[in-house]
Amino acid sequence: MNIAVMTKGVPDFREGQVSFDEDGHLERGKTPTVMNPNDKFALRAALQTKVRHGGNVTLLSMGPPGYEGILEEGMRDVYADDLVLVSDREFAAADTWATSITLGTAMEHMDEMPDIVFAGFKTADGETGHTGPQTCWCLDWPIVTHVVSLDIDEEEGKLRAKRLVEGDVDEIETVEAPMPCFVVTDPDFEPSYRRAEHRLRLKDLREQTTKRAENFKEHLTMWNHEELNLDPDFVGLDGSPTIVSSVDPIPKAPAEREATMVTPEDEEGMEAVMEELTPFVAGD
Repeated sequence: MNIAVMTKGVPDFREGQVSFDEDGHLERGKTPTVMNPNDKFALRAALQTKVRHGGNVTLLSMGPPGYEGILEEGMRDVYADDLVLVSDREFAAADTWATSITLGTAMEHMDEMPDIVFAGFKTADGETGHTGPQTCWCLDWPIVTHVVSLDIDEEEGKLRAKRLVEGDVDEIETVEAPMPCFVVTDPDFEPSYRRAEHRLRLKDLREQTTKRAENFKEHLTMWNHEELNLDPDFVGLDGSPTIVSSVDPIPKAPAEREATMVTPEDEEGMEAVMEELTPFVAGD
């Protein structure tokens, strides 16, 4: 089985990590890049699929050469076999539509088309949730979104998944989709390894990938627009129909709780802290 996972590098939005210019615009060059948090759920779903059914996992991303580190992290997390980075200045400033065209084309250039593609719910820097479904549209595959658990019937070539129903997080429906197909995982996705053989296989894969990740560049393929036979007019900024009229900085929310500073030298203060914490340690 061939499995692909889409992932992206996003700015580290933790307090103290983000840098803005005088106009309130994000300065990506001065802000550390991390793996998009929602992609980790897609990685877990792909790993569960590999453990249960075997196969090859390919991580795919579009971005600058510096995204190699994001793919290396993903390889260690999902025990991937191959890495693909689509990188070219012609892809710069792409909106979700141009990005999806590029990623969909990259999948068609793989040695073997994936049987299943996983994507995260949305990115921390865009929040649109468009790229996964739009890439699926480019491939003309069935798609299942908000997936919280899944399994595959290899004999019938079908995916069976449980997904959250839009608008009612307390309602879950079970659906089937023929493969190849596209899966968008929900943040509530939890991998399951109930069988002993799966847990043992997970351990073996972890050991194998630790060695593979030490030389991850040997498993990394990079493609530009020429190698993908993509017209620059249809990718990057030129191929992006989205028009951003303005960007407003998000003001820092005011603190809702008051904080009392206590130093180790303050004996009375430390005693007050211990009195406050002791009931919780006791389980009250």
